[in-house]
Amino acid sequence: MTTIPNLISKLSTICLGIILICSCSSQKNTLSNRALQNLSAKYNYIYNSNILLNSYQEELYKNNKDNYKDFLAVYISPNAIDYLNSSLIVGELEDIANKAKSIITEKKLSNYTDEAYILLGKTNFYSGNYFNAVAYFDYTAKTFKNTKKTYLTALNWKARSLIKMNDSISAIKVLDTIKTYIESAKANRTDPLVTLAQMSIYKHKYKEAISYLKRAIKETNQAQSRIRWNYILAQLYEYEKEYKLSLINYTKVENSNAPFEMYFNAKLSKIRINDLLKDGASNRREQLIKLLKDDKNLDYNDQIYYEVAEDYYTDNNFDKALIYYQLSAQKSTINQFQKGLTYLKIAELNFKDLRDYTNAKLYYDSANSTLPNNYPNYEAIVKKGQNLEFLTERYQLISKEDTLQSIAKLNEQERFKRIDLMFEAKKEITPININTNGKLIDNETINSTSKQNNGTFYFNNIGTISIGFSDFKKKWGNRTLADNWRQSVKSSSQINQQNQNNALNNTSDTANNTVAHLETGKEELIKKYAALLPLTLEKLTKSNQLIINAYFEIAGFYQQVLNDQQEAIKIYELLLELYPQNNHLETIYYSLYLNYKSINETKANNYKNIVLNKYPNSIFAKTILDPNFSLKENALEVELNKLYNKTFETYVEKDFLKIINSVEEINQRFPNNNLQAQYDYLKAISIGRTQNVDNLLTAFNKIITQYPDDILINPLVKTHIAYINANLKSFKERKIALLDFDSLEPPFIEKQVVNSIVKDVFTIKTDTVKENKLNEKAINTASTKLNNIIPEKKIDIKNEKLSSELAIIKPTRNTKEIIDTLKNKTIQTGVNNIFSLAESKTYFYVIAIADASLNVSSSRFGIGQFNRVNFASENLKHQLIELVEEQLIYVGNFSTLQEVKLYSGGISAILPKIMKIPSATYMSFYISKENFNKLKDKETLTKYLEFFKNNYNIK
Repeated sequence: MTTIPNLISKLSTICLGIILICSCSSQKNTLSNRALQNLSAKYNYIYNSNILLNSYQEELYKNNKDNYKDFLAVYISPNAIDYLNSSLIVGELEDIANKAKSIITEKKLSNYTDEAYILLGKTNFYSGNYFNAVAYFDYTAKTFKNTKKTYLTALNWKARSLIKMNDSISAIKVLDTIKTYIESAKANRTDPLVTLAQMSIYKHKYKEAISYLKRAIKETNQAQSRIRWNYILAQLYEYEKEYKLSLINYTKVENSNAPFEMYFNAKLSKIRINDLLKDGASNRREQLIKLLKDDKNLDYNDQIYYEVAEDYYTDNNFDKALIYYQLSAQKSTINQFQKGLTYLKIAELNFKDLRDYTNAKLYYDSANSTLPNNYPNYEAIVKKGQNLEFLTERYQLISKEDTLQSIAKLNEQERFKRIDLMFEAKKEITPININTNGKLIDNETINSTSKQNNGTFYFNNIGTISIGFSDFKKKWGNRTLADNWRQSVKSSSQINQQNQNNALNNTSDTANNTVAHLETGKEELIKKYAALLPLTLEKLTKSNQLIINAYFEIAGFYQQVLNDQQEAIKIYELLLELYPQNNHLETIYYSLYLNYKSINETKANNYKNIVLNKYPNSIFAKTILDPNFSLKENALEVELNKLYNKTFETYVEKDFLKIINSVEEINQRFPNNNLQAQYDYLKAISIGRTQNVDNLLTAFNKIITQYPDDILINPLVKTHIAYINANLKSFKERKIALLDFDSLEPPFIEKQVVNSIVKDVFTIKTDTVKENKLNEKAINTASTKLNNIIPEKKIDIKNEKLSSELAIIKPTRNTKEIIDTLKNKTIQTGVNNIFSLAESKTYFYVIAIADASLNVSSSRFGIGQFNRVNFASENLKHQLIELVEEQLIYVGNFSTLQEVKLYSGGISAILPKIMKIPSATYMSFYISKENFNKLKDKETLTKYLEFFKNNYNIK
């Protein structure tokens, strides 16, 4: 039975609840509302959010993979892979963000809106949205500047976000503000100190980093953070060669509750530091070998072997160092960074100390594919490996040609017997093995051990092998036995190398790669290989020239790129010994003179005298007599180009009298310079713009007489004279010869019959592509036309070099080469690249200039001159497009790949005369319209240049 007092009590409770609910839903700024919103925001939102955030940070630390070969990160930030793999990103972090937004929108009266904005900033930071994070932290710092804790936290996280955005300048400004503010802060100083330490390490200010870390260690109450920072302190002290302090901090880590990996690396580092403190008398090697006996260190044996190798390397025992580096690489199963670092060390050892450049190249490639892209000097490592490919290719070519020649010298029976043996299967080589004491184990020991195991040895048990094979297949699928077998998609360079091997470019590789096909195609392979043998004098001469060129290029690479004088001398003298009458003699003698100059004065003088006596008019002889000859020539070229650009600017400004005077002055200062014909052409055009036609013709005729062999200006002036003579009456009526003016397109030009012959050649080419045979009748007709037009120069297209009047391709190429080019019509498609080799209806010839600030007007003018002489009827246009850092001059349109190839061949010979900018700043190529439209920036341009080189066989 309910009493009246109880009923009153229940009603009172209900009413109070209704009042509370009403007050909670209201946003009125009352004491009760503020109290309720504070209570709800703190415990329902902020507390739970911090729990979730701490959980995420713990997972981040747990999954973080440290690189102990570099300074550890002072604090852990998420990478892209963390964002993709962490379930917290889509779950807890999103929940945290929603809670923070609820506080901002529904709990405006609470005291926790500043913490809500901090939480929003942190969730964006951990999600990788650094721009948004900066915006949140910046707003919080400005809005809550009077709240010291919030202000300092917001500035700290803003700096971290800017660091992740690689905006170090802005980050340093924020950190400077933190420095001035942190001293007055009484709490929450640990995180800002840690951020300051991290930035100091980034800026290589290690003493500052030490100072900040020491303060952070005192401030923090987190044991794991303290351990981590002690390890970093030890690394910093080691770098600064304060070995005693470094040893103290490594010992602290070793004696702490550190993760095992950190503990192991601290122990490893202590062995190294002790050795340094005792000047190498600490038996470091023996201590390292002892670590191999501990089963707990099994996953870290690669690091132990690496340290042993480093010890041998320090003692200059390169052979032993190489063995242990290789063991380190062999044992690296979980630490890919260590494997990459070991590959790099082996590459450097082969490169610097063993001078085995072929092996060095292979290990550089392995290091490039294993090390992360953000490894220090990663691009330099890639470039070094690419450079050494130059040597590897040439050594392989020499090996191939030597083998072919040696087989060719055998009688027929022995020859085919030798080839047959080359395609026999080869025995597998057993890898290096080592026991727990660090001693090498021979194969007999392994075999006897396996016998004693009575079948328990893994490879003696068919059942375990079968299970292992099934497990392997489940994880990796079907993989062929080959290098880099883990890669399901190989790089273009790997594919190219594989294709080279399959094409019998290397005899030993060919034999290995074709073992599987011996039963079905061995006879056919032997037949193909036999066809490569230099059994005729012509083939032998060609093979010898390939070897000569390869040795010559190798020696030059040693001398100029690797700066290896001894190796350069060795190759040059080997080349002279093998081929004393080769076609590079004057360069070889001069190079030997240079290499011996600082080593052996007697030999240097001997080679100097050979150059002076046998090649007195060569550039090398002139350089020996005047060491500054080459510098003067280069300086002269730069000055002439500079003056030409200045003169051309005057030409564009139409100050013709000034041009006439300037050219006369330049010709007096630099008589017979290599640009004089182009200077005189500007002068002649200026005469035409200020004087009558007779004076213009006099200037033109003087150019033809003075520069009969000039292949750029002479043909152009002839077209002008022909046009003027055809319209002489009209020109005679003028007081000034040239009335119209266009700086880039002079208004007068005669369409010569020569250009119809150019058209004939293109017609021949088209027929050739269609019919895959040479149209002899068309070639004879073209020859007849040429001889009728230029009777003083009898030309047979089939046999002689093309006339400079044609200039379709560079004058040194003969028609046979054109025909060979035309016959090469195969176009590949479906390339796995952003660029395609698919056939196009439009092609361009492009000159890429690496400096966007260079003035290329005069260079474009020269291109126009070349086009008007050689392709007047083709309606070619040259245009300019500007990328962010580069300029592209492109000429078109060409309707086929063969047309643009022929144009490229023609202009390439005189491009150095046309371009009035340093040769190192530009390069040329041809490209389809579809690929051209993909050139957006330096990155895509670089990719296309590599694509062009690989797919069009450009060296």
